[in-house]
Amino acid sequence: MTRRVVIASFLTASATLLGLPLQAQAAETVLLNASYDVARELFKDINPAFVAEWKKTTGETINVNQSHGGSSKQARSVADGMEAAVVTMNQANDIDMLADRGLVVQDWAKKFPNNAAPFYSTMVYLVRKGNPKQIKDWADLAKPGVKVIIPNPKTAGNGRYTYLAAWGSVLKKGGSEAQARELVGKIFKNVPVLDAGGRGATTTFTQREIGDVLVTFENEVNLVRAEFGDKFDVVYPSISILAESPVAVVDKVVDRRNLRKQATGYLNFLYSEQAQDIIAKHYFRPRSETAFKKYNANFKQITLFTVDDVFGGWKAAQKKHFDDGGEFDKIYQSK
Repeated sequence: MTRRVVIASFLTASATLLGLPLQAQAAETVLLNASYDVARELFKDINPAFVAEWKKTTGETINVNQSHGGSSKQARSVADGMEAAVVTMNQANDIDMLADRGLVVQDWAKKFPNNAAPFYSTMVYLVRKGNPKQIKDWADLAKPGVKVIIPNPKTAGNGRYTYLAAWGSVLKKGGSEAQARELVGKIFKNVPVLDAGGRGATTTFTQREIGDVLVTFENEVNLVRAEFGDKFDVVYPSISILAESPVAVVDKVVDRRNLRKQATGYLNFLYSEQAQDIIAKHYFRPRSETAFKKYNANFKQITLFTVDDVFGGWKAAQKKHFDDGGEFDKIYQSK
């Protein structure tokens, strides 16, 4: 008897004794969700809830793996071959790029409710305890001597949202494009370091203790405050941007790996009351009225504007502000 036959016989016998059919053991279903930096804790709770619900309703055992990074960086990784079955990003622009590459259908935003965004957030400030620099609104970020921590708008969705929130705050109050450009230029002159993603920016502010204010998603500042207690305060500006978190099935991957049913089920689960409750617990603003009312204390009322309202949509904003040679490059190079 050859060595290979002996090993195969041993494995078969062991599986039989344990009552484990070999085919079932090898056929475990695995989904990869490529997501953005500051959604780590959210999906750490969402995934086991989905796995249990999927097992209960279908009888199938499934595992969900996560990949996190700056939203645009993650999108490029998927475009370059990361085998993600779904993407859960923080801006539509990143999914549009995948659609342009043929990985996602062009009408992806119509495949799920609310423009395929099961939750949203906004940009607020985290400051040192007592707010020693008296930072209250976007203009305060442009003052001399104020160090502002913002992730790189070229790689991080919350960097883009922060840039657009500051720019749009001027326009919504009746200011001109020139005045908006001036404000954003002064803010980025106050940025001592550009981290690639939101979580890196949080680390720079909280652990490296660089900066007077961190501008990031509402959920992130509340999680930081919950973790570090009285070291920080949360400040809401007078106006900010509505930051949707869109999702999509990566069609090219799920069709090749026969995962469409599972991937679609996973994204549909995000709209369930169970998932919406988890979303609200993590300080993301849910679409469910029930969950929003239950956690209403987590969400301060604030005037919000959208990328569509002020900038004509993400594609127009990307081309004007973030493409190579765009407004951000001009502003940052002048720094």
